[in-house]
Formats: sequence, C-alpha cells, structure tokens
Amino acid sequence: MRKPKFAGEITEVHGIRVGQADDPKGKTGVTVVLCGREGAVLGADVRGAAPGTRETDLARPGNAVEAANAVVLAGGSAFGLDAASGVMAFLEENDVGFDTGICRVPIVPAAVLFDLAIGDAKARPDAVMGRQACKNAAKAVEQGRHGAGIGATVGKLVPGSIPAAGGVGTASITLACGVTVGAIAAVNACGDIYEPHTGKLLACGHLADGTPVTCESLLYGAVAAPELLRFPKPGQNTTLVVVATDALLTKAEANRMATCGHDGLARSIRPVHTQMDGDTVFSLATGRVDAEVNFVQLCAAAAEVTARAIYNAVYMGQQP
Repeated sequence: MRKPKFAGEITEVHGIRVGQADDPKGKTGVTVVLCGREGAVLGADVRGAAPGTRETDLARPGNAVEAANAVVLAGGSAFGLDAASGVMAFLEENDVGFDTGICRVPIVPAAVLFDLAIGDAKARPDAVMGRQACKNAAKAVEQGRHGAGIGATVGKLVPGSIPAAGGVGTASITLACGVTVGAIAAVNACGDIYEPHTGKLLACGHLADGTPVTCESLLYGAVAAPELLRFPKPGQNTTLVVVATDALLTKAEANRMATCGHDGLARSIRPVHTQMDGDTVFSLATGRVDAEVNFVQLCAAAAEVTARAIYNAVYMGQQP
C-alpha cells in the first residue's frame, strides 16, 4: 500500500476533523472540514478565473461573522454546492452555528470543482452526500481518489491528451512554538503536477500511445502544431484547498494566510490560476493553541503544507 510522500494531516490541527463521502460509480464526492462547536476564524482567496463558490464574501475583513463551522469541497461543478446544505442541516441538528438569538445558523462556505466529464455527469454531490460526509468525520484522512477528489484529473491543457488522475491530499507541519499548520487539497488542475522542492514532474497528460505531453511543451513552443493551441473551455478544472492552523489569528491574518496558500499551488501546479480553473483557498484558525508565533513563519508554513498536500493528492491518486 503506497504511503503519502509528505507526512502529516490537516486533522493534526487542534479542533479540525475531516469527513468524506463519494459515489464510486458516478465518480464524484464531497470532502468536509469540520471546525468544532466553537468554529474557526475564516479567510478565503479566490485566484482562478472560473470559480464556483458559496459564502466567500463572508470571509472578508469587516464583514460581521468571524468564524466558520465547516468548509465544504465538492465535485459536481455548480450542482455540487448543494452538498453544503446537507452539512448545514447536520450541524443545525447538533446545535452548531452562529447564534442569531432566534436559532443557530451554521456557517458553511463551499467551493466546487468540475468532474462531470468523468463517470456519470448526472451523478452530483447533494445534501444527502454532504450529511454523510459529516457522519464519516474522523481524524484520519483517506488520500487519493476519495471524497471531492474521486473524479479529479490533472494535465488537461493540451487538447486531445488523456489526463492523469488527481485526488485529495493532506499534509501538516508543527512549528517549534507548538502551533500546527495543515492543509487539505482536492486537485483537479488544468496544469501538470510537480514535486515542489525538486521541480520533478509527477503527472501530466498523455497521448493515446502513452507519450507524455506536458503543458510546458505547449506553452513554451516545443509543440508547434496549431491545433494544440485551442485551449479547453473555461470552468472544467480547479484546485480547492483548506489551510488550517490552531494559532490565534484575526480575520485579516486568516485572509493573509489564505493568500499565502496560493504560493503552494504555484510551486506544485504549472500553469496555475488559469482561465480554465477556479482555484480557491480557504483558511481556518481554530485558536486552540495560545502561543506566540511568528506570522511570517506561519504563512511560509501555509504555503509549504499546501504544496505538499497537492503533491500527496496526485501521488496517492496514481494508485490502481
């Protein structure tokens, strides 16, 4: 059984659990990050040009609500946003949410990736699947073709090429001060995947005869065929990330951490943030560890664990 290259899981962050549910025949699914009854300070940064999201405006500094109770990553394109309704229902039943004085309203941001070309296009994450993902929540995270990553693929910039498998991956780092930073990624990128430290290619598209075709060969002119310059349609890709820490952060700091998470995408995916991707990073700060932390170091760790989680997702997705 293959093990992830990079160690750690986002669930090593105090207060974080992960639940997943999927449809193996339909090749679509849900990954939910649960933040505990107290929730976690929320940040978000959308960099791809074709996003499908819910409640990202809530993350802006200055807006009233500070904390999220869960974050949902799902397949199914825009249809998959329905999974967040099932997560909301589950949390409401457990009396978790923002106290309005009338009832508790669970705060559940979400983002989706496009997997409708894999499996059954009519099989989409729904409220039932979102609820089941919550019920499956645990500290151990299944990586590879699970949850939101079950129908994910990578290496799709060259038209006519056969993409490689994507997936879900996670990684974490514990700093000397005792604060942990972790990430989970659902990787369905248009671009190719590289080892973030060595730059070695991990996954790209292939021609029918098995010949690898990298995005770099197209972008930088090694592939001269004019027909290969017709890029894919927008919105059929996307890498989704949740980066979390148990440090005490303000909402503005959480947003900065989400922004720095995108550096991790750039280290592992080429090209990234394209017109065909809806790349989105959420950040969560549970505040469970009251320790003095260097914020520059924290943000550097956020970028690093994001890059590692992306690599793990595709590395584990290559399993039969």
